[in-house]
Amino acid sequence: MSTLEAHPLLRAGRPLPDVTHEHAPKARGRLDRVGMEGIDVPVRVRDADARPMIVPGRCDVFVSLDDAEAKGIHMSRLFLLLQQTLVKEELCPATLETLLHGLVQSHAATSRSAFVRVRFDYLLEQPALVSDHVGWKSHPVTLSARLEEGRFSAELEVDVPYSSTCPCSAALARELIRARFLEAFEGDAPLRAAAVADWLATEEGVSATPHSQRSHAEVRVRLGSQIDGTPFSWLIATIEKALGTPVQAAVKREDEQAFADLNGKNLMFCEDAARKIRSALERDSRVVDYHVRVRHEESLHPHDAVAVVVKGVAGGYAA
Repeated sequence: MSTLEAHPLLRAGRPLPDVTHEHAPKARGRLDRVGMEGIDVPVRVRDADARPMIVPGRCDVFVSLDDAEAKGIHMSRLFLLLQQTLVKEELCPATLETLLHGLVQSHAATSRSAFVRVRFDYLLEQPALVSDHVGWKSHPVTLSARLEEGRFSAELEVDVPYSSTCPCSAALARELIRARFLEAFEGDAPLRAAAVADWLATEEGVSATPHSQRSHAEVRVRLGSQIDGTPFSWLIATIEKALGTPVQAAVKREDEQAFADLNGKNLMFCEDAARKIRSALERDSRVVDYHVRVRHEESLHPHDAVAVVVKGVAGGYAA
């Protein structure tokens, strides 16, 4: 028996103090959110092939404090409900809706709304472009949900890396190659295709290259009620398909060549990237609202090029 268990007051069954009920608050008034941030949780998700995975996550959980006379909330109730739900259930909007109703019910006397946010890295297996290799990529993902006066809403945020090749830089490189071609073959007529092909395969033939950079699409969407199951792979795939140049995991020489081909066919400024994603989201009925921020980590400059676009619905996201 521990020293604490042997204490005479505890043996006598004396109740532990609860200052939440025993003392009135020194300052009164309702609070929009009270809760905890950064709670470690296991996150159950499925990959693009519906295979189950468990990954570490961090969760923020809150309820409102609508009773202006109440001293506070019961933090442990939020923590235990969160743990019990996410340990057992797959993470999806429906799971968070059930959790939010439970949070409000656990504080029925003081709270009418609740909010939960789960952050984790979502792993996707990606086949190589040409070779038979595969690799894994992780995407930072945030799934948030709120329950206000009985109304549920969910929001998903992803960060999708991709490659962007500057159209202006590509045009300038082509002009240099043209000038050097004319210099190399000046006076040679007629030209033999084999000779030109051999020259193009040399460093002199392609002596100027456009600048490319790793870029990021930071996309936040408000989800419609028709979302079924886990929406993570769907949103990532939608963005990657719209852009055409997602970064690669497993790469051999033939894959790198194919990637260079993709970049050459998908030259884009940050404005082009933002418009491509907007077009894809506008066609998807599952997206109620969106906030798109693309960031090109310029290799030419020491600063980034950024473009932002929102759907523009009343009361929705602002740029």
